[in-house]
Amino acid sequence: MTDTDVVLPLPPNAPRVKPNAFGRWLGRSILRLGGWRMAGAFPDIPKLVLIGAPHSSNWDGIWGFAAKLALGLDIKILGKHQLFWWPLGPILRRMGVIAVDRNAPQGVVEQAAALIHSRDKFWYGLAPEGTRKYVERWKTGFWKIAKAADVPVLPAYFHYPEKIIGIGPPFELGDNMAADIARIQRWYAPWRGKNRNVVQPSA
Repeated sequence: MTDTDVVLPLPPNAPRVKPNAFGRWLGRSILRLGGWRMAGAFPDIPKLVLIGAPHSSNWDGIWGFAAKLALGLDIKILGKHQLFWWPLGPILRRMGVIAVDRNAPQGVVEQAAALIHSRDKFWYGLAPEGTRKYVERWKTGFWKIAKAADVPVLPAYFHYPEKIIGIGPPFELGDNMAADIARIQRWYAPWRGKNRNVVQPSA
């Protein structure tokens, strides 16, 4: 399996980290040794919310971080500001984690949307299930952040039977949150995580 078989090309408007040949080699090596490859295509969009599902195992984070390294992709996630103590804080920042104050007058959605608005290029990532455990419903934060920032939602999936990290088409959001989330969940129906499928929409 060659490097071009493992990862996808990044379009011009995708945010990138500073060039790091070792990091890209390490990420590609981890994916190759694990037998993983990427499928689909990244959209040429400078700002979006990327969601990853099904999230049913800690291994998802390992493969996802390896893909991030291999691509040289600068994707941000939010973390509780209490986690940013020495020496964990600098490590988290290097991994693309941004501190967020859950007790701030402006809520997490507003803080995330403001960050997206403040940059020329900003891809924000999260797991819509919010946990590795089975949930009846996805958390709605990803929809609210994307809607507040007026950006599309880009779905990514972990399909363990074939060891594929896939990228789907971006979803433009409407005004009906429940309908949008159900539409995105239906798109996820074929993909299976390490321990289960994505939760199925009720409508």
